[in-house]
Amino acid sequence: MGNSPSSPSPLQTCLNTAFAPGTVAYPGGLLYQLHDVKPFNLEIPVVPAAVVRPNSTQQVAAAVRCAVASKIKVQPKSGGHSFGNYGLGGVDGALVVDLQNLQKFSMNHDTWFATFGSGTLLGDLTDRLSANGGRAIAHGTCPQVRLSAARHLTIGGLGPLSRQWGTALDHVEEVEVVLANSTITRASPTQNPDLFFALKGAAAGFGIITEFVVHTQAAPTTAAIRYSYNIQSSDHTQMANTFATWQSIIADPNLDRKLASQVTVMPMGMVITGTYFGTQAEYKALNFESRLAVNATTSITVFNDWLGLAANWGETEALKLLGGIPSAFYAKSMAFTNKTLIPQNTIHDLFNYIQNTDKGTLLWFVIFDLAGGKTNDISQDATAYAHRDALFFVQSYGAGLISVSSTTKSFLTGINKLISNGMPNADFGAYAGYVDPALGNAQHQYWGTNLPRLQRIKTAVDPTDVFHNPQSVVGS
Repeated sequence: MGNSPSSPSPLQTCLNTAFAPGTVAYPGGLLYQLHDVKPFNLEIPVVPAAVVRPNSTQQVAAAVRCAVASKIKVQPKSGGHSFGNYGLGGVDGALVVDLQNLQKFSMNHDTWFATFGSGTLLGDLTDRLSANGGRAIAHGTCPQVRLSAARHLTIGGLGPLSRQWGTALDHVEEVEVVLANSTITRASPTQNPDLFFALKGAAAGFGIITEFVVHTQAAPTTAAIRYSYNIQSSDHTQMANTFATWQSIIADPNLDRKLASQVTVMPMGMVITGTYFGTQAEYKALNFESRLAVNATTSITVFNDWLGLAANWGETEALKLLGGIPSAFYAKSMAFTNKTLIPQNTIHDLFNYIQNTDKGTLLWFVIFDLAGGKTNDISQDATAYAHRDALFFVQSYGAGLISVSSTTKSFLTGINKLISNGMPNADFGAYAGYVDPALGNAQHQYWGTNLPRLQRIKTAVDPTDVFHNPQSVVGS
């Protein structure tokens, strides 16, 4: 790590007193931007005032004290996978508290509650849960080792098991958190419940979580099916009709919760993929493939190993194409409910648009991802996570070799605009995990009807907005 300048600022003086050499980095240091900062989205250059890597909760509190004394904003970084580089503050001049050293893990074999540090990466958590009693939680499919468990558990965390178990954050039972006044406290349904509500969906604006306690499930031990229907076609009418059929299938309120599914549109065509947590005979009995009536290259794989299945989730075409490596990209999202299904004519307009519009890049995809199930069972006001009625999400994504062109951004923005124009009375939201720095009214889009309560809690626990990024909750 780099050393501080010869005439340190008050922030640097404070941090240098509180932390050992080698645990704090400043702009101008050797490999600062490449090693210490490491932005995930190269489209958004960010230069933090400093990056500190605490070894304990007490050191996290010390870092916050230093920032407050210098009136510097603070953001936690846990994995560094933010689409908007919000783990680096999102804008220049923040103090970044990198939690990578907080790696504790334990399992209570009576309650099957796991306790772990907030620096834990998602892949590591999956392995540790499996090794300690064959346990698991619901989580996403992104294979990148930099994706943090903490980010998943404080934003939402949707994945193939969410239709049965809920979101990743629905597993959280208790947290340890450092607040803006540097106090270390616990939050749970019975201890600081308002704070706990906010941390489960909007944590970046309220404090730095240093420890999680989660309830776990027995990892799947029976067979699971991974299916893929690859439609290599440039016929937008065929793809539109197939998507319309998929939407009608997944809109069935009695759809088996053991089925996870997504539709991905890419330069080479369209692919329908997913997981069914059951035997091949049970999957066949769903008649999912016959109802789709697709003319496609079909792949059906049976998994009897939980870790092998979890690893395979990272092998989707979109993630192989664009995931894992820091790059310049832009992404947008929308949430759909059973009351806001996309009309047939809008579906055809959308696929015609996708086929015929200049993308400005070959590195793009549009994913329609099934949600619903258990996630919908939980009340809207139970946690800050606002999309309890979401049936599926759409995420559109485009990347550039050096930067994202205006053509690519226009293409992605046009997808949302076309859908909105085709459904003028629908109220869409956006998923905070797919940060969109250009999103208007972002706080409402991310947190919906929960926003007023979040604003009141923010005023109570962080009145000077210490924990800040460009789209975090601000006080009322």
